[in-house]
Amino acid sequence: MKHSDPPEKENTNNSSDTNFIRQAIEEDLKANRYDGRVHTRFPPEPSGYLHIGHAKAICISFGIAEDFGGLYNLRFDDSNPLTEESEYVEGIKRDVRWLGFDWKAREYHASDYFETLCEYAVKLIEKGKAYVCDLTPEEMRSYRGTLVEAGKDSPYRDRSIEESLTLFRGMRDGEFPDGSRTLRAKIDMSSPNLNMRDPVMYRILRAHHYRQGDDWCIYPTYDFTHGQSDSIEGVTHSLCDVQFEDHRPLYDWFLEELEIYQPRQIEFARLNLTYTVLGKRKLKVLVEEGHVSGWDDPRLPTLSGMRRRGYTPEAIRDFCNRIGVSKADNLIEMGQLEYSIRDDLNRRAPRVMAVLNPVKVIIDNYPEGQVEMLDAENNPEDENAGTRQIPFSREIYIEREDFMEDPPRKFFRLAPGREVRLKHAYYIQCERVVKDENGEIVEIHCTYDPETRGGWSEDGRRVRGTLHWVSDEHALDAEVRLYDSLFTEREPESTADGADWMQFLNPNSLEILSDCKVEPSLVEATPENRYQFLRMGYFCLDPDTSSEKLVFNRTVPLRDSWAKIQRGQK
Repeated sequence: MKHSDPPEKENTNNSSDTNFIRQAIEEDLKANRYDGRVHTRFPPEPSGYLHIGHAKAICISFGIAEDFGGLYNLRFDDSNPLTEESEYVEGIKRDVRWLGFDWKAREYHASDYFETLCEYAVKLIEKGKAYVCDLTPEEMRSYRGTLVEAGKDSPYRDRSIEESLTLFRGMRDGEFPDGSRTLRAKIDMSSPNLNMRDPVMYRILRAHHYRQGDDWCIYPTYDFTHGQSDSIEGVTHSLCDVQFEDHRPLYDWFLEELEIYQPRQIEFARLNLTYTVLGKRKLKVLVEEGHVSGWDDPRLPTLSGMRRRGYTPEAIRDFCNRIGVSKADNLIEMGQLEYSIRDDLNRRAPRVMAVLNPVKVIIDNYPEGQVEMLDAENNPEDENAGTRQIPFSREIYIEREDFMEDPPRKFFRLAPGREVRLKHAYYIQCERVVKDENGEIVEIHCTYDPETRGGWSEDGRRVRGTLHWVSDEHALDAEVRLYDSLFTEREPESTADGADWMQFLNPNSLEILSDCKVEPSLVEATPENRYQFLRMGYFCLDPDTSSEKLVFNRTVPLRDSWAKIQRGQK
């Protein structure tokens, strides 16, 4: 099988010497900035499942730590009890392990630091760097200003240290209603960086926390939690999405004012992928409104969905390395991801035969009741893959599209009077067809040449077509799910007319074929086993499979289909 050429890299490979993150780390090592240590972390908020964008972040943070002989932590930034659940924590851990990384004993939760963070807040109040504010959220927004207009000081900004300390203790002890007061950092309301305009550090929120229960009625904001958690854990390099670049001055301000250990924050561009959405809130909408079957729906860009679809962790890591690391946002073609998947599966996936839209072929001159076991190679790309035995009999199935009564000139498959090769078996020639009352072909009658066993003719005659097939008597029933892109628009979140992204949902993103036939060797398949169905693509056994019917998901077709989609749109 011929594959398309590998896509060009968008930027530098993660292992390249020119990678700006690696250069920064090497500079720090030379300067002995962190005593020669490299220690990174991946800090997901447990409010959803991981997606391919998170995979890029994991590969960068954890991969770099591995390459420098350092350590990496898995930390859950769980300071928002309204959206976080234990289910997401377990799902995230499962996905990170599947991707190939082991954080060992270095699993942490920001919620474990709530007491320390509260002490930090008190320290800032005592230094005159934080105050309790009574502005409502609406008032706070109006006081904040805009990108071109400075903000205004809160009327509570000059509260005495003693009053703010008393009020903050009252906030913690539950003396005030939800949302009635906040604790804010006292920085600069005229700063051109809006994040520095007295950001909120704590808010009053009576909500059950999945780990802390009802012990707390105030919760720290992400900005006040993130950097201090990095500091507590001894992280050296805080590698994060470029959207946090404007937050870096605040990250550094908190650490400097608290006079505690200070990691270095370095930002990289987030992953944007064509024909899908990667925003966690949007993915949640798709799940909760029933547009997909769940977080592990194979149409979603979640790691659990990709695993169910048949993607391999090795291929995803290869993709993340290929697209490289950059500062500038870029849009990655879905075809690049599929190239990595296809390239990996080509080397490892066993070849089997499956007929997705079957029509029966009866070989009239083949002995009735006879069954031959034919040799078939498992994977020509793997010299250690060996062979298997497949049964051949008088009645077989082929793909309905592999036969035409009145074929066009360049149709090289089966037609009346035409001879084709059956893969691993014999040459057959079509003699006649049988149709039902609706004119639908129900049987194709052929003859075979017994001198062509193995699919080759000793007299040197050539045929143009080779078909896959399965024996009727031995075939297993299967359901096959064919997945297309979830969206019809290349950039559903960013359209020229500002259209709602939901209107671009593809109504034909899933096609279910319920009457498929597969070769009997697949009776031993287990969920997540991956195969190449000859001439049809790569497929993975779904967990929904049963003893009555096997269920397969198409992972990727044999060739890049995205280029064809784009040509059609143009």
